Amino acid sequence: MTPARLATRRPILRCMNTPPAPLRSNPQLRHITRNANAEPFHVRGGRRDRTADQISLHRKAALERAALIRRRNRLALGAALSMIAPMILVRYWPMPEKEGGGTKDGKKEEDDKGSRGVLDILKPRPTQTNSPRGVTEEFQGKKVIIAAGDKIIATPASSENPSVSDVDSVELVPTGTSYVPYFPKTITIPTTTGPESVESEAEYTLLGLGIRRVSFLSVQVYVVGLYIRNSSLSTLQNHLINTVNPTASALIPGEKEDLRKALLDTDKSTEIWGSILSRRGADAPDMALRIVPCRGTDFKHLQDGWMRGIASRTDEVRRKQSDLIRQQAAESKQLALPKPVDESEFSDESFGLSMKEFKTLFQGRGKAPKGSVILLTRDSQGALGALYQNFIKTNNGEKAGELVRLGKVADERVSRLVWSMYLAGKNVSSEEARQNIVDGCIHIVERPVGTVETMVS
Repeated sequence: MTPARLATRRPILRCMNTPPAPLRSNPQLRHITRNANAEPFHVRGGRRDRTADQISLHRKAALERAALIRRRNRLALGAALSMIAPMILVRYWPMPEKEGGGTKDGKKEEDDKGSRGVLDILKPRPTQTNSPRGVTEEFQGKKVIIAAGDKIIATPASSENPSVSDVDSVELVPTGTSYVPYFPKTITIPTTTGPESVESEAEYTLLGLGIRRVSFLSVQVYVVGLYIRNSSLSTLQNHLINTVNPTASALIPGEKEDLRKALLDTDKSTEIWGSILSRRGADAPDMALRIVPCRGTDFKHLQDGWMRGIASRTDEVRRKQSDLIRQQAAESKQLALPKPVDESEFSDESFGLSMKEFKTLFQGRGKAPKGSVILLTRDSQGALGALYQNFIKTNNGEKAGELVRLGKVADERVSRLVWSMYLAGKNVSSEEARQNIVDGCIHIVERPVGTVETMVS
């Protein structure tokens, strides 16, 4: 082309801000043009993802795996929060008050009479002894009132000006749960006396009680209380005092604290209660365990719990015995170390037969409704007895059913292991019950030996 023609095509005015021409075209576009027949871009969220075309296949797989892992973690976090959030909500969210739920004319609020669902399981309502709710206004068919001295008693509805000393009145002890709000201070249990086994009734006094809880949610299973026969209170008192000071008739504050620490210690509590439970005859206290389910259960469930507790106790005894034998073998043969138990105490055939008798007590018994009473007794010979009483709901309130005797196990080892589940060792069935029983033991050693029976209050 001639210079003249080039001159005519050249612009007369040139823009001073004209961007410089690129040295070469976009390499990515050139790569795409060259690979026009290759796999197209991935479209994610409405945008074209160019990353997958710029990396190798193994990096692409790594990115996809990382995306799946992030998705899994987000789903797991959401599932965990969906389970934790309702628990926190029902634990700390205040319950709204219903309209018109005052206490006019002695009527209780409607929300007190109803159930709060899962909140009753996670955090049961405490028992208000100064203003009993509708569910606690009666105890075994009797109305609950507060008598002189701020004592809670159950008395017949027809009685006027009731007091603790009335024959028909029963002094009550709060349990701390709305399912089984009260335990009687004293109970009577049928027993046999004399060589002719004459039927009679013996009075027992509550030493301490507590709630049996399971799982991390602290679900309440039953309330258990330890009762001591009134005539055996001085016997138990004497054994506890001799544990700390054999020459004393009562303990001073410093000695009481030593006794408390010993009864709560893993090894010392086993030694103290083992010594008390191994006695026979007049030197052995008569005791009873009163168990009341907090919700409907069955005897099979209760039996399994006791069997597991007995098995753990026997395994612990065997382990201690084997450790002692190994230690004795390592020491000089002239050194005779004391053996806490006989080697064959829980491994002979008679103990196996006794355990079968214990299981037979509760087989085929069916359901144990909420509020029913199961009594496990231990006499001066160490024999274990089982009694059951159900309460029937009628239009006039609860009516006590017949007290049924389930059976008896003569082998004292069975009752000793059952009592140890609640009193001694590291892991007890109810730590709350053990704490309260220890408080009851400290209470009776404050007075001189032989004066506790007259105090029963």
